[in-house]
Amino acid sequence: MNLPATFLALTLALSGTAAAREHSSTPDPERDRQAILAMQGEFLVRFAFDETVLLAPGYERAPEQRSGADEVVIVVEDSPGKIVLQHILLDEKSGHVTKHWRQDWTYEAPRRWEFTADQTWRMRDIPVDRTKGAWTQCVYEVSDAPRYCGTGRWNHRYGVATWTSDRTWRPLPRREYTKRSDYNALNVENRHTIVPGGWTHEQDNTKVVRRADGSTGSTIAREFGFNDYRKHTEVDFQPAYDYWNATRDYWAKVRARWDAALARPEGLRLKTKIDGMAMIIPLFTQAGGIQEGEDVGDADIDAVFAEWVAPAGPEAAPAE
Repeated sequence: MNLPATFLALTLALSGTAAAREHSSTPDPERDRQAILAMQGEFLVRFAFDETVLLAPGYERAPEQRSGADEVVIVVEDSPGKIVLQHILLDEKSGHVTKHWRQDWTYEAPRRWEFTADQTWRMRDIPVDRTKGAWTQCVYEVSDAPRYCGTGRWNHRYGVATWTSDRTWRPLPRREYTKRSDYNALNVENRHTIVPGGWTHEQDNTKVVRRADGSTGSTIAREFGFNDYRKHTEVDFQPAYDYWNATRDYWAKVRARWDAALARPEGLRLKTKIDGMAMIIPLFTQAGGIQEGEDVGDADIDAVFAEWVAPAGPEAAPAE
């Protein structure tokens, strides 16, 4: 056996593997963009949430949650460093359309807003080592109110595109805050994967009782969430497209007002109840009016924001 030759071959093979590994982790923003854009389209969606690890003494596992929807994802903005995707639900039987959540993707974002206390969001700098080569995804409520952001890199190894976020805070989801009062925040890691025929959204959620200063008081349970988006052609989404075409300019004005409020040095605080309906109802009513040909002026939008959105004020001091 020729050991020097064998050793040389092994060294070259390992060197090639290391080079391939290094190449696979090199940022490729255009490839990332195509993965993000692959989330547009018409989908049958299945939502599943299961509590897994129980962390509080005496806590009993909550029932599993299952639901589904027909949903179209529309590209609102597409530029080299930013992509905005709007989700719209459609009830096929009634033809009823509901503007759903929105996701904004920004490449190497220097800052992001964070959920820091009940009904409160503040802008934070993102460390350079975390945002370099990474995309920050920010998720918004149906009213375009903020919910949460996360930062991570896309991984394209083995021909599969997957984005994994860092762990961040988010408020309770609608499926929970109408039923639960035993925790007040989620600590979450999100994962998006582009798969044949659609994409998936995995959530690693820890249910937390968070103190006013933002520190963790106690943890209740861990939860795994799995949202499965499968492309299909059996549903006519034209009512959803009609709604968006009629109201897109209105919602652009709403987004601009949220952006301005979030950019305040002190952040923003919502004066609504946790369900946010005090803002959702008037904004949806205005959008519906526009779809029916009514005139909704800037002053009408400003009045809603003036009533329910306020500067956050000073941040609570950290616990001793």
